[in-house]
Amino acid sequence: MNEFVGRAGLPAGGRSVCTDLDLGSLQSRILLLIAFLLFFYLSMLFVSLVATNFHVGFGFWQPPLTAIAMTIGVVSLAAVLAAAFAFARFSFGYLVGFHLFAVMAGYFWVNAFGTLGYDRPAALISAIASIVLFLAPALLITQPIAVPFKLPQAVLELLPVGILGLGAIVFASAALGEFHLVGLEDIYQYRGALNHSRLFWYFAGNFNGALFPFAFACFLARKRWMLLLLLCAVELLSYPTTLSKISLLVAFLLVFIAVLSAYLEPRAVVILSLLVPAAVGSLAHLVDTGVTRQVFGLLGLRLLAVPALSLEHYYVFFSEHPLTYFCQVSLLKAVMSCPYSEQLGDVMSNWFRLGSMNASSFAIEGVASVGVLFAPVSALACGLVVALGNRLSAGLPAQFVLVSAAAIPPVLTNISLTTTLGTNGLGLLLLLWAVTPGSHFAAERGLHRSPTSAV
Repeated sequence: MNEFVGRAGLPAGGRSVCTDLDLGSLQSRILLLIAFLLFFYLSMLFVSLVATNFHVGFGFWQPPLTAIAMTIGVVSLAAVLAAAFAFARFSFGYLVGFHLFAVMAGYFWVNAFGTLGYDRPAALISAIASIVLFLAPALLITQPIAVPFKLPQAVLELLPVGILGLGAIVFASAALGEFHLVGLEDIYQYRGALNHSRLFWYFAGNFNGALFPFAFACFLARKRWMLLLLLCAVELLSYPTTLSKISLLVAFLLVFIAVLSAYLEPRAVVILSLLVPAAVGSLAHLVDTGVTRQVFGLLGLRLLAVPALSLEHYYVFFSEHPLTYFCQVSLLKAVMSCPYSEQLGDVMSNWFRLGSMNASSFAIEGVASVGVLFAPVSALACGLVVALGNRLSAGLPAQFVLVSAAAIPPVLTNISLTTTLGTNGLGLLLLLWAVTPGSHFAAERGLHRSPTSAV
C-alpha cells in the first residue's frame, strides 16, 4: 500500500512517520474497532434519548441495572461479530460488509431498547443469522474470476474523460429546465415537483453510484488533478437539478476516502469511514448548539441510526401484514400480484408517519420479502452477490477498489440490493471492474496489487 500511494521513495524519516500512520497491524485494527463500537453506541444512546418518536428509548421502562446489563450484552454481541473485520483481508465485501454490520449493530441496540411490540427474540436470532450468513461469503470469497475481455489501455485512458463530458452535458441540460439551489431542509418542498424523465433519473443514480466514483478513482490513480476538480464540479452541479442528498454526499465522501487512503491501510480507512462520523456526531451532541444539533441529526441519527430503526419498523410491520415475495421488484411486479401498490418506503411512511422509510436488503429482500424465518437465506444470497464483486475486482489495486466503490455502502444501508444493482450503479460498477485491466495501474505505479493482497 505504501508503494501504491507513492511513499516508497520517501526519506527514511518520512517513511517511519507514514509507517506509524499505516494502522495496518492487527492490534491497530482492534483498537479502531473498539473505538468505533464505543462511539457508535454512545451515538445510539443519544438517539434513544432525543429521538423517541422513532419508537426507541433508553431506561424509560427498564430498571437501571437491567438497562446496563442489556447494554453490555448488546455491545458484547457486536464486538464478537466485529472481530471478523480485525482478521479479514480487504475486499469490496469488507467495505460493504462493515457498513451493513453497522446496520445490524444498530439494530441490536434497537431490539433491546425499542418500544414497539413484536417477537423480539425471534427477530434478534434472525438478525444475527442474517449478518453472519451475509459476511461469510462477502469476506471469505475473494478469489479472482477470469474475464475474457479487458478494455485496451487507450480506451481506459479516455473512458473517465468521456464520463466527465457525458455528466456535464446531461446535468447542464437538465439545469436549463430544473435548477433549485436550496438547503437540505427545503429539498422535499421542491423535489416532488421535478419534471425529469425516467431515463434521467436512471442516469443520475448510476452516475452517482458508479460512473462518477469510477472516473474519480481513475483520475486519482493517474494524478490528473484538473480533471478531478472538473469532475467534482459536475457532481456538485447535479445537486440543484436532482435535489438528492447523495449528490452532495458523494463528492465529499470520495475526497475524504481518497485523502485517508493516501496515508492509511484500506481496512483502517473503512473503519474510520464510520468511526469519524460516529465520533463527530457524538461530540456534536455533547456541545448542544443549534449547529451541532444539525450535525448530530445528520451523522448520529440519519447516517448511523435510521437504517437500524427502519429495519425494526419492517420487523414490526411485516409481523402483521402480508409478505411481498419479491413483488416489489419492478420486473416481477408486472407479472405477479402484489399486496402493495405503492413502494415499500411509502407504505411504511403511511403506516408509521415517520417519512419515507427505505431500508437495506436485510429489510427489503429479507424481512419484507420472505419473513423472519427465511431472511438469513436471503442475506446469504446477497452476500454471494457481493462476493462476485470481490472476484471481479480482485486484480485491481486496493485503493482503486476502495475509492471507486465508496458510494455503494451508504446506498446499500438505505436501499435494497436489487435496486442498487439496477438503479444506483452497483451492476454497472461490477461491469466496469470486470473489463478494467490491472495492468493499467501497474504501468503507472510499477506494481500490480490486488485488494486481497493487502494484508
